[in-house]
Parts: sequence; structure tokens; C-alpha cells
Amino acid sequence: MGEYIDKIKEKARSDIKTIVLPETTDKRTLIAASHIIREGIANIILVGNEEKILDGAGWLDIELDGVTIVDPHTTDRLDYYIETLYELRKSKGMTMEKARETLLSDTLTFGVMMVKCNDADGMVAGACHATADTLRPALQILKTAPGTKLVSGFFIMDVPDCEYGYNGTFLFADCGLNQDPNPEELAAIADTSAKSFKNLVGAKAIIAMLSHSTKGSAKHPLVDKMVEATRIAKEQYPNLVIDGELQTDAALVPSVAKSKAPNSDVAGKANVLIFPNLDAGNIGYKLVQRLGKAEAYGPMLQGLAKPVNDLSRGCSWEDVVGVVALTAVQAQLV
Repeated sequence: MGEYIDKIKEKARSDIKTIVLPETTDKRTLIAASHIIREGIANIILVGNEEKILDGAGWLDIELDGVTIVDPHTTDRLDYYIETLYELRKSKGMTMEKARETLLSDTLTFGVMMVKCNDADGMVAGACHATADTLRPALQILKTAPGTKLVSGFFIMDVPDCEYGYNGTFLFADCGLNQDPNPEELAAIADTSAKSFKNLVGAKAIIAMLSHSTKGSAKHPLVDKMVEATRIAKEQYPNLVIDGELQTDAALVPSVAKSKAPNSDVAGKANVLIFPNLDAGNIGYKLVQRLGKAEAYGPMLQGLAKPVNDLSRGCSWEDVVGVVALTAVQAQLV
């Protein structure tokens, strides 16, 4: 685990938040919960049957002292959650019966309701669920934060022995949610990414709008999209340090920036990379993670009213600990 995540854990400890982990049939969740409590990073709520969870902990030979276990079938909050879910979703065909059935069968929706009803400050899931299953209840129940146009997904990338970015730390977006954002959406993603970078890394965002072209070196509608996104971002969010369109080497490497984009105040210095679509973002973060041996934390969500974050299904228990720490820090800022 990198230096970056140690700083995040420290920040999380400064104002302890309560994070719900609903995937309690997954051993990575239980191991992570044990470490989080031991390290004092957050208060943890596990959702499920207490006997099964404690059996699992015994089998894994871990301690869960200090963890709160909430069983949807026995909690006295169930009726309140059912009523709240029904009220929130009745215009979409939700009934009281369907709300009860959903909350008793789907621990992810139950976890999101805990966050909605202020019984938890955030949720982390996705170790054994697809991204869509993790995000759907969050988007339906929590909605977007005030003043935010859309929810997007990002990774914090911590690259070892890297002289680029902010001491080797970057934010990549959108790598997890919006498949083909239009220029307005890309501008909004840049704005929320700048806030996330400031909050989670503690440095000013220097944003590159990435493309296969730098400053008109290629002509194509895909290039036009990033040029337009940059224009809109500069107009709507004048406080951003942003430029585009830039190729990745021009965005990161000072010597390349000098020849390809000599008049740019971003080229050669970027620490926030906005990808043109989900293909590029997902491919890009995985290449850096696997070939550059970077720690990749996410996909984190930005723009939700309260933090819910997704895990990659290939995650380790250490990844769960890291994302919980990041979620706790996001919760401090809500």
C-alpha cells in the first residue's frame, strides 16, 4: 500500500465516519472490516445474519469486536426503510410489498437505505456484484448532490517511482460509469474531478482533456468533442486549470509538452486526466495499474448526495480497506 493511502487513513481517523459493508458473504469484506476497526479508520456496519457472519470470522480466524452487525430481518428500522423506499420510488411503480421484498433480499439496497436514512455515512460494495448492481440503488435512492449535473466514476492512481502528476498521484475520470459523455458532460466531469482531487489528494487539480490529438494535430469528430468540452469547461467553470485537446504524453511529460503544446499552462503538468469515453478510461487505468504497478483506488463515485463506492470484483481485502478510507474522507465533506 502506498504512502498516499496512509495519508488518507490518517485523514479518516481525524473525524470517524460510519461505513456500511453489505457483502458479508465475501471473505474479503470480513477481513477488511477486522483491519479497519483495528486501525481505527472508520466505524463499520456489516449487513447480514449475525451467526453466519461470526461463523465466517471464526473460520477466517479474525476478530470482529467493535463491528456493528445489522440483520435486515430483525432490525427495528426495517419498517421505516420500507416506508422511505416506497415514498421515494412509488412514482416508478414501487409498492410497500416490493419495498419489503427488495430490502430483505438485496443487501446493497438495504445498505444504501441506511445511508439515505443517516444510519451510516457511506457504503462500499462491488467485491461480488457488478458495477451496475452497486450503482443502481445509489443513483435511484441517493440522487445527485446539489449543484452537480451528473454522477461520474473516477480512480485515484498512485504510481510508484513516478515523477509525473502530483508526486505520482493522479485522478482518472470517467473510468467506471458514463460510456460516451458529450462535451457538456465531460466539462461537468472535469469540474467534479477537480473537487475530488483537491479533497482526496490535497493539491490543486491541473486537468488535461485527453485525445489522440494535441492542439489540432489530427482532425476528427472525436477530437472536436474534446476541444468543445474544454471550451465549455473554461466558460462554465472559470476557476479550473484545464486545457485540451492533449495527447497523454503532452499532458504529462514536460519535454514533450514543450514541443507539442508550448503555450499550454497544463501540458507537462497534468494530474487529473479526463478520458474521452469509458473505453479509453477503463483501458487506461488498467494499463497503468497492471503495467505501471500502480495502486488503483476505485471506481469511486463523485456527484452523489452521499458517498457510495464500487469495488472491482478482482479487488483484494487491502483494496477494500483503502476504498473505505477514501469513502470516509468523502463523507467528511458532505
